[in-house]
Amino acid sequence: MNWRNSLLAGAALTLLAGAGYAADGPLRPDQTAFRALYKELVETDTSITTGSCTALADKIEAHLRAAGYDDAAITRFAVPEAPKEGGLVAVLPGTSKTLKPILLLGHLDVVVAKREDWTRDPYTLIEENGYFYGRGTSDMKALDAIWIDMMIRFKKEGTRLKRTLKLALTCGEETSTAFNGANWLAQNKRDLIDAEFALNEGGGGRTDGHGKVVQMSMHVGEKAAVNYRIEATNPGGHSSAPVRDNAIYELSDALAKIRDHEFPLMLNDTTRAFFSRLGPTRNDEIGKAMTAIVANPQDKAAEATLNGDKSYHSMLRTTCVATLLDGGHANNALPQRAGANINCRIFPGVSSDEVRLELEKVIADPRMTVKQTDDRGPLAKSPPLTPAMLGPAEKLVAKYYPGVPLVPTMSTGATDGIFLEAVGIPSYGPPGTYGDPDGNGTHGLNERAIVKGVYTGRDFLTELVKDYASR
Repeated sequence: MNWRNSLLAGAALTLLAGAGYAADGPLRPDQTAFRALYKELVETDTSITTGSCTALADKIEAHLRAAGYDDAAITRFAVPEAPKEGGLVAVLPGTSKTLKPILLLGHLDVVVAKREDWTRDPYTLIEENGYFYGRGTSDMKALDAIWIDMMIRFKKEGTRLKRTLKLALTCGEETSTAFNGANWLAQNKRDLIDAEFALNEGGGGRTDGHGKVVQMSMHVGEKAAVNYRIEATNPGGHSSAPVRDNAIYELSDALAKIRDHEFPLMLNDTTRAFFSRLGPTRNDEIGKAMTAIVANPQDKAAEATLNGDKSYHSMLRTTCVATLLDGGHANNALPQRAGANINCRIFPGVSSDEVRLELEKVIADPRMTVKQTDDRGPLAKSPPLTPAMLGPAEKLVAKYYPGVPLVPTMSTGATDGIFLEAVGIPSYGPPGTYGDPDGNGTHGLNERAIVKGVYTGRDFLTELVKDYASR
């Protein structure tokens, strides 16, 4: 990517600001302790198949108690039907009796990782060439470790914040069929997690792919994740006498249509602000397209340019993609049934029924059925982006990443913030850490986090939380 020359000086200052961090020199004592905590989190398997969030919550509780948190400050939770999916809430009281608390939210669970598919052991924290490798290093155990480390240091150091600080660590964010701790807390322990706002995943920064930070984001709102099953049925028969009327072929035709379908372009306040702020900072065709699409959403040339970046493409519309397949019942029989899971990320304000009807229209085959199978909960409510939220973050971005723009961003993924927003607790993803434009293997193979980004983000977020808690 080609960026404005004005960012080059900022990038040079950013590199200087990072001097003294792990990528450039020896760790400070506090960073050594943080790294050990981060390592423990990554190396504790919390996947839905072979891991246990409860086991990791046990370890975290031990650290909190060693720092001075007692029974009154720690609440454990789980349900009998999901004993390995438990979590905890910890509270650090503030000095104000009138200011509402701040909630630090993090999920402990990770996407399943198969050792045979990875270059390295996914449940061993490995540091190589400026990256931390391991499942959860990016999503989201770096931020979990930052939140936990912050609570421990504030307690040990006797830090007195005006606002009470709450930490909620939950399970079930990565698996729609699992027990979701954030949803359970919102529905059953609303008072325990009550807060003026929550700080959650979804924010952060982005490099140019070569180490230079070019963007910082404040996560404000998100898409809704909904799953649909499309299915073809057929009487079947003997495979020795095939016919064109075949459930697998019908499913294949339907999937090809979904692959080729583009949902209509949409903008909201957050995405308009995102493209409006970021576009002028870029001296390339994408920057021009960002500015143009805000001025005229019908600009097809600008849309085509932005669609070339998978994250911008997703930010501009609802997207649906096939994620699971099944079909047939015997090697020597014509299939009686074939189906697929379609995972959709729905643009705010669009209902799941609207998407289902559009899928039916796209498939255009009365032999196929389209049924919604699950969702992650209520449609997300975009929280307000107030000066009180944006101002402190902008000051720290200028300090840690000079010349880099801070832009409000709508997440194209899904977070547990939707459950908080549904009960009146706005959720934001703060800037601070950063990753590469390729996604750093999140949910895929060889997941990684930028070493300097983790350590710099830790210092950044510590200052940000202190600032928010003092206002």
